[in-house]
Amino acid sequence: MITVQEAHHIIAATARPIETTESVPLHRLRGRVLAEEVRADFPMPRFTNAAMDGFAVRFDEIAGTSESAPVTLPVSQELAAGALSVAPLAAGTCARIMTGAPVPDGADTVVPFEQTSGFERETVEFYKAPKKGANIRHAGEEVAAGELLVAAGTRISPAEISLLASFGKASAPVRPQPKVSIITVGDELRLPGELAEPLAIYNSNLAMLAACLEAAGAEIIETRQLRDDRETIREALAEAIKRSDMVVTAGGISTGQYDFMHETLGELGVKQKFWKVAQKPGKPFYFGSTDGGVLLFALPGNPVSALVCLLEYGLPALALMQGAAPATKFTALLDEPFPADRKRHRFLFGTARIDGGVLRCRVSPQTDSHMLTALSGADCLIEAAPSPEPIPAGSLVTCAWLPWANSF
Repeated sequence: MITVQEAHHIIAATARPIETTESVPLHRLRGRVLAEEVRADFPMPRFTNAAMDGFAVRFDEIAGTSESAPVTLPVSQELAAGALSVAPLAAGTCARIMTGAPVPDGADTVVPFEQTSGFERETVEFYKAPKKGANIRHAGEEVAAGELLVAAGTRISPAEISLLASFGKASAPVRPQPKVSIITVGDELRLPGELAEPLAIYNSNLAMLAACLEAAGAEIIETRQLRDDRETIREALAEAIKRSDMVVTAGGISTGQYDFMHETLGELGVKQKFWKVAQKPGKPFYFGSTDGGVLLFALPGNPVSALVCLLEYGLPALALMQGAAPATKFTALLDEPFPADRKRHRFLFGTARIDGGVLRCRVSPQTDSHMLTALSGADCLIEAAPSPEPIPAGSLVTCAWLPWANSF
């Protein structure tokens, strides 16, 4: 049995980015991982433009203006957003200008129309002078030509999509979505929608794991529920390994009479990296890989245990396969004691919030590994190293946001 830290180290040393790339259009980029950096082909703003509706002027010509002694200037031109031809501003005149329109050469300030006699006449009275250079966006002040826009390895959000679009990028090179097969085993399991006998259990793992993996960027190519039959499990695993970059299973990995997963993986040539981690829940957790680089995560059958193992180990590996960094964790103060374990690293679902400028967290009421109600309302996974006593309230603990807690 290894520690949580050792398990992370082994997985990080095994998982490798999928080296191929594909070009994906903007509307399909959200959640994908950028394969190559993108740099600005031109400055942003692309040209010097007005930040407000008003009048472009030479500041020195209106510097002494006031409501009691306004400066009057004739309008020499009008500039709308999208203007393609702009004449220099003639001395002693102003230009009527709209937000986003190019500022003419010679002008150095834009006066908001509210500080003038308005747009209606061909001569304009200026009642107040802003600071010199006010209300002008200068070419390149936000992004210089050639500057890095989005780094390789970035998981693309609507913010990056907007940025790419503003530089005319209709598509971007991204890592392929890892192909993932999910297999759950258990004679007692029935799929939702099927008739479940009184002693049967509905399978919550299959849909839960698929939803998590898909949200994290996986392409789910297969989901299968199998009975506890050695040959059936062997055939399904062999086929899944051929087709997938990652195989995730739930159930059959402990040491019971009908737990065939561990032995069958070995028979199929999967190299075991570890089996059993000193953690609660999720101790009977297996990780291995094939010579071809397929990753195998065999999770416990209890739903909470399975989810903890997927969140803590499977999703970081999936991120590495996409060329992205795993999500970072954060620290928060405990609202109440954390029920630590004497020998095992403990994971519990909970909630986090900011209270008086301090990030605090609270453990969900249900803590047993079979109780899915522990997930209801939870937004983070709270953890603590082994301890002979509960971790006291007010202690600083490590937490990880659940993938769906801050989804767009």
